[in-house]
Formats: sequence, structure tokens, C-alpha cells
Amino acid sequence: MATADFRFYGELNHFLPPRKKQVSFPHTFEAHPSIKDMIESLGVPHPEVCLILVNGKSVDFSYLVQDEDQISVYPVVEAADLIRTHNPLLVSLKPESLPIPRFVLDIHLGKLATSLRMLGFDTLYRNDYGDEELAYISSTQKRILLTRDRGLLMRSIVTYGYYVRETNPPRQVVEVLQHFDLFRSVNPFQRCLRCNGFLEPISKESVLNQIPPKIQQDVEIFHRCIECSQVYWRGSHFEQMQQFIEQVLNSQV
Repeated sequence: MATADFRFYGELNHFLPPRKKQVSFPHTFEAHPSIKDMIESLGVPHPEVCLILVNGKSVDFSYLVQDEDQISVYPVVEAADLIRTHNPLLVSLKPESLPIPRFVLDIHLGKLATSLRMLGFDTLYRNDYGDEELAYISSTQKRILLTRDRGLLMRSIVTYGYYVRETNPPRQVVEVLQHFDLFRSVNPFQRCLRCNGFLEPISKESVLNQIPPKIQQDVEIFHRCIECSQVYWRGSHFEQMQQFIEQVLNSQV
């Protein structure tokens, strides 16, 4: 039986039991498992990991753990600081940044999906997506997989992923925008809240049969989803959404 000492930094401690948070701890193992498998056996999904140091040297996920290894595991923020201030030759495991962040969300994050669409982000969501399909979509379409399921993030084909810590939907929105630095990318009311399609202006005459009589009298500007034909106009719900967006934008730190 072999033993390696682990230390996890920053937000990776979220995944650890209290006795292993913010401290170095021993972990016993047999044979020579990959460091990726061992990290995930401790509860930390690989997409959350940005830098691994073994005995002070940078390694990738394929490294085979040896007896008496001293292992330090860093998330994005702490890894970036370490690389910038100590050693620019360290190997970052963070995948290449996506030019335009796009998302796919699991069944537990329906309200977050609606909010991200409201803010203008390309967000796929269905309440019948299976785990295998979610992982496949994330991999093949290079979408960031947002989930509350650690096991889903640990699927080997997932490159871009993030475990949403918050359980309150409004706070989840702020968390995602902060984590991916997206406040300046907010462009609200561009996408359909129902299906994620783009909205386009449409004449009032074209949608008369789809809107209530009172709306026909009071509203002149309409938009329609180019995918599902859902019609949108600025009613009381629009004012509520504007207030929500202002609250989100004012929460950036």
C-alpha cells in the first residue's frame, strides 16, 4: 500500500469533507493510478482543476501517482496567480478559452437557464436531457456544462464544466457571471426564454392573432423568436426583468 499527500487550494475545498479542507492530508492507494482518477476519487471534478504540482513540478492529468508524492491541486484563480508571480513555465490544465461562452445546463438549473437567456447568453436546456447527452453536447459543441452533479462533470469527455455552488437561482446567476467574468458580455432581451432562439422585430399586424386585445391596444413594439415563433412585448413582466437585470449587474465585485 502506497501513500501520497494531497493539498487542495481555493474553491476546490468546496468538494472536500471538513477534515480535509485547507490542509495537507495523506491518501493511500494501490498500483499507480492516474492523478486525474485519484483527484476525482477524492470528490473534485477534473474541469475544476487548473494546475497540479507533484513534488514541486507541474504535471498533467496523465501522471501516475507514486508512493510519497507531495501533491498540490489548484483551481483557476490561484493557479493564475501562481503562474504569474512564481513560474510562468508551469503547465496550466485550463482548456483554451472559448471566444464566445456558450452553455448547456442540467435538469436542476432550469431557472438559471432562463436567466442566462434573458441576459443574452446562448444557453441550451431541456428537462429531459440525460447525463450522457449533456456530456456529449458539451464536448462536441464546446459548451460549458453547468451542473449540480459532480459525477456528471467527472465524465472523461467533459472539457468545459463548472459545478454551481449556490442553490438560490438569483445568486446562481451572479456566481456564474463572476466565475466566467461575463458582466461586460451581458446583452439582454436578445434570446427566446422558451427555446434559446434569437428574437427579431416583427410588425404588430403580423402577430395580432397571437396577442390579447388589451395588448393590441396598448403596445406597438413586438419581437418574435425565429425558432419557435413565441411573441414578446414590453409589459409589466418586462419591468420586472429589467429590475432583475439591474440587481444582477449591480452585484458584480
